Amino acid sequence: MRRDETVAGGYPLKSSMHLLFMAVAILGNSQRLPAQALAPTPPMGWNSWNKFQCHVDENLLRQTADAMVQSGMKDAGYQYVIIDDCWQVLREKNGNTVADAEHFPSGIKALADYIHGKGLKFGIYSDAGAKTCAGRPASRGHEFQDALQYAAWGVDYLKYDWCHTTTQDVRASYALMREALDASGRPIVFGMCEWGTAKPWLWARDIGNLWRTTGDITDQWDSKDKQQLGVLNILDLQDGLESFSGPGHWNDPDMLEVGNGGMTIPEYQAHFSLWAILAAPLISGNDLRDMKPEIQQILTNREVIAVDQDKLGRQGRRVNKDGDLEVWARPLEGGKRAAVLLNRGTTAQPVTVSWSDLDYPGHMTAQVRDLWQHKDLGQFKESFSVQVPPHAVVMITVMP
Repeated sequence: MRRDETVAGGYPLKSSMHLLFMAVAILGNSQRLPAQALAPTPPMGWNSWNKFQCHVDENLLRQTADAMVQSGMKDAGYQYVIIDDCWQVLREKNGNTVADAEHFPSGIKALADYIHGKGLKFGIYSDAGAKTCAGRPASRGHEFQDALQYAAWGVDYLKYDWCHTTTQDVRASYALMREALDASGRPIVFGMCEWGTAKPWLWARDIGNLWRTTGDITDQWDSKDKQQLGVLNILDLQDGLESFSGPGHWNDPDMLEVGNGGMTIPEYQAHFSLWAILAAPLISGNDLRDMKPEIQQILTNREVIAVDQDKLGRQGRRVNKDGDLEVWARPLEGGKRAAVLLNRGTTAQPVTVSWSDLDYPGHMTAQVRDLWQHKDLGQFKESFSVQVPPHAVVMITVMP
């Protein structure tokens, strides 16, 4: 028997009926971990889709885990190595999902063990519909069986998509998989990839640990094509959602495109800074095995990451807008503020953040620090102004 064919506790996966009885038994004895315990801060990791799409295999995942450690990303807080669509090829007669033996000859359990051996966590992908987005076996009608299989493999994170769902009720479909994951006996972070169509921020707080708020991101600054979403298109769709996010339940503006080649270094810095001010999951999507130093420096900027991972868990919001010039800000633990001064335009311009924008008294004096220069800029009264290059940001913290 392959190790992939055992479930938590060492029981064999003999049949769908066997799995159903086990699921019911576990459900009767299980207690859901509080969402805050599963994702107290926005998840950080890597996902295969943006760069590799269906071109995935176990060597890529193993090498990515190695690179996450060697590059300093693990030490900077990245935890999850997540395989997206196309790892699965069919279901056996007993209903178990079968991994592509050509590309994953060692099996998913062995892959998860390797990733865990690096001190990292393993994530996997499925879909709430009849098929995944790539037409592979999905989880509709197999939720409890799949959840038990994921637990047996050592899965720590599930990305759950919404393709081929026809007339399904979105809330019921995601709640069912949440129930199945809870019943599996293993704590598994639940990432809902429903694209924001049904406004999950209004109802998913007790179901998902994170939920997509938009369609898929593309590797561009600002898309003029209504069928595509660049960084700024997605950013605009986050304004007004800040009250729905917090420890254990995060708005997800989709994965990072940093390092995939479609934007400039200043644009990638802005992308990373804005996701941090939004308290967004930081899921990189580039080839970690072949990163330019400037990309590595962006993804491992600990001062920016500290803003994203701030324990207060407050998502930032747009506090000022003047044409192409914007200020996005969020409160931090201990009374500090973080702010991103954004220039969306094509020429360098001064951007100002006033202390009143940050809910500070206007007459106050505060210390300002630049998080990309890693430099204290001094004391400023009432406001702070700086020249911001085109398609770029200056990211600061402000402390009274």
